[in-house]
Amino acid sequence: MPQSPLIDSTDAFEQALRHSPQEQYSLLLYVAGTSPQSLRAIANIKQICEAHLQGRYELKVIDLYQQPQLALGEQIIAAPTLIKKLPMPLRRVIGDFSNAERVLVGLDLRRKT
Repeated sequence: MPQSPLIDSTDAFEQALRHSPQEQYSLLLYVAGTSPQSLRAIANIKQICEAHLQGRYELKVIDLYQQPQLALGEQIIAAPTLIKKLPMPLRRVIGDFSNAERVLVGLDLRRKT
């Protein structure tokens, strides 16, 4: 009887989890006050999330002027910065998120072309 190749079920399981349509996204958006760039970043990321992750995301907006200690813990070097905590892997996107395609690649919703 021929031997069938072994399948690594852990890799298969992790791959399936990565591409599950029901994945919940945990996002942190670090902004610097109510500057025009911060307001634009908030509006842009909300629009992207509603269009591509409707009902599957949690977005926390953190103002670094009000909570500067959080910048150290997350090693924030520029604002606005979006951090995707879940699903893994952790990702960071910096800017005002006006380039939706770049944000989608950063969130692992699209492959880099």
